[in-house]
Amino acid sequence: MEVTKQVYKLTCDLPKEEMYGLNQQMRRSAVSIPSNIAEGTASNSNKEFGRFLGMANGSLHELETQLCICESLEFFPEQRTNHIQSNITELQKMMYAFRKNIQEKSNI
Repeated sequence: MEVTKQVYKLTCDLPKEEMYGLNQQMRRSAVSIPSNIAEGTASNSNKEFGRFLGMANGSLHELETQLCICESLEFFPEQRTNHIQSNITELQKMMYAFRKNIQEKSNI
């Protein structure tokens, strides 16, 4: 949920004209990550949980792209988004390993 908090703080500084564009899209992506993980923990099978982890990972990639867009439009300097990018990369690695572990257990 740390990435979600970081994104909410960051998006407060987006230009007003982005209130219904990047602002909302980035926040939706950020909220979707822990929400899908939470929903997946309540699933009935490892296969279903893996599917939710996949959706959370997709949201992480969306958010990563949206941060790149913000940088390319010069809304934020790269230094301002580096910490979030690092956290996203770390979460992607963790979810990949976790999802792989779950899939291996499902195939036993």
